[in-house]
Parts: sequence; C-alpha cells; structure tokens
Amino acid sequence: MKILVTGTAGFIGYHLAKKLLELDHEVIGYDNINDYYDVNLKYARLNELGIKQEELKENILIQSSAYDRHKFIKSNLEDAEVMNKLFETEKFDAVCNLAAQAGVRYSIENPHAYIQSNIVGFMNILEACRNYNVKNLSYASSSSVYGTNTSQPFKTTDITDTPVSLYAATKKSNELMAHTYSHLYDIQTTGLRFFTVYGPWGRPDMAPMLFADAISNDRAIKVFNHGDMSRDFTYIDDIVDGIINVIDNPSPDCSMYNIGNNTPIQLLEFIEILEKSIGKKAEKNFMGMQDGDVKSTYADISGLMDDFGYKPETKLTDGIGEFVKWYKEFYNNKEQQ
Repeated sequence: MKILVTGTAGFIGYHLAKKLLELDHEVIGYDNINDYYDVNLKYARLNELGIKQEELKENILIQSSAYDRHKFIKSNLEDAEVMNKLFETEKFDAVCNLAAQAGVRYSIENPHAYIQSNIVGFMNILEACRNYNVKNLSYASSSSVYGTNTSQPFKTTDITDTPVSLYAATKKSNELMAHTYSHLYDIQTTGLRFFTVYGPWGRPDMAPMLFADAISNDRAIKVFNHGDMSRDFTYIDDIVDGIINVIDNPSPDCSMYNIGNNTPIQLLEFIEILEKSIGKKAEKNFMGMQDGDVKSTYADISGLMDDFGYKPETKLTDGIGEFVKWYKEFYNNKEQQ
C-alpha cells in the first residue's frame, strides 16, 4: 500500500513509518517540524528514516536516502493547497494522521495552535480523503477525551463530554468530525485513543524523558498530586503493532478503539523502575495536581483484542530498559558531537 503518515518527525509517527517501510509499504511522511519541543530530536528521527535536514525545503517532497519507498514533505496540516496537491499526485491507498499540536498543559498557554493544527488541519485531511477517494483513514485520538470520568477502566462506550483541557476537546472534535465524514462520504475512519506511550525516541515533554533527564543530571523530579497518580503506560512497539492492524484491516464504517496496555501503574512504582534502570535514585519534589491533568488512566482494550487479536506484549521493566538504553546512547552521542 501507499500510505500517508502525518507526524513522522514525531515519536509515534517515526516508529510507525519505520515499521511500515520494513514491511515493504510505500510511505509518504508529512510533518511541519514545529518547535513545541527540541527540533534536533525531530531531525534525528527523520535522519534515521533517511531524511536529511539540509535537504528539507518547505512544501517540497524529497526522497529518503535510506528507503527507496519513502518520501517526506515538510508542511503544515493547515495548508490545504499543499495537502490537496499531495493527494492528487500521490493517490494514497490509506492515510494515518498522527500529526497534531501535542501537550495537555501547553494547550492552556497557547490555545490557538491547537485549533489550527488539530481541527483545521484535520478538516483538511478529511476533505482531501473525500475529494481524492481515499476510503481508509486512521487517526490519533487520546485518552484525555475521558476527562472527568471516574469509572475505570475507560471504555469507548463511556460518555466523553467533559474534557478538562483544550487539547482533549480538539481530540473529541476529531472523533465527531470523522464520524460525520464516515456517514456522509462512506470513508472508513478508525480513531485510536492512545494511553501514555513510552519508549526509545520518546517525547521530551513526557514523564519518562523528563524523569530520566532530571535523574541523570541530579535534578529533582516533579511528582504531581503527591504521587497519587497512575498511568496505563504502553510501549511503543505494542502501539505500532496495533496501528498497523487497523491500517491493514480498516473499519467497515466508523470505529473507535482504546489502544493501551490494560494495566495501570502507580506513578511511584514507575519512578522506582526507572531509578533501577538508570542506576540512580531520584530526588522527588512532591506537588499538587496540575490544571488539565487527570489522576488515573486505564484502558479497556477489549475492542482491539476482539477485532484484531491485539495483545500488548512488553513488560514495563523491559520497555523502560530499552528506553533508558536508547536515552543514554542518544544523549551521550549528542554531548560528544
């Protein structure tokens, strides 16, 4: 298949593109490489895919030096003209939209970026799928849509009308928009609500990277809600396997799945496993709950299990071990350059 993957300079998008290429799919990557977090990490991911920073030009498709079946374009989702031209010339079999303005807390500080990227940008993708007859669309939603829900595990049948951040509200909007386009234009849309993804090449604004960086450099880590929190930490390889199942077997109409580990871990237990893997104890700064955050996430993944045989395989200790190994190698090499 020829697949458009947006967000390939990002954490999940990079891993998905790499796996799809290894499976001999043709992948067109798309990302605006914004500076929400360190762009050098984004360029390093792209470099692993054979996309060289010095060759990038705005809105121009370039060829990978590592994969014959991979090209990349640096552009904004909000640019409908570029998006439509790409769909017209490339004639995609499937689209996986992972690009978005990320971050729950940042959405409080910079709300307009979320409307442009997550709503206007997603609208452009839906319109391009409609106009250029792409029937297979999968896209990233988020566990944050569950908002103030207290019943756990979170089920896709739960009411999700109480988001506690604008980021969550934009992801809920994406689900409603996709449902509308499925109904009106017979597009097979599949939403995936991600639960706390971690692993090599992870995002520096997420807890694993924040904690690893602080512990490694003898700084205190911020432990919110005084440690009384839990997350359904899910290893990146398990996430990618689930996404590929969905791309290969698109929904008959419009579907929504949780994609997580189905095993919430207490924050303090997570920190302890990270400490052991790094080989250093963390200095902890216990703090209250942050605005826009939730106490616990726990994914009911029965939908993916029933429909695709999905089963996360990676133990947290193993996944953290792989993450820490990558972290030490990447940042040691960076310091030496």
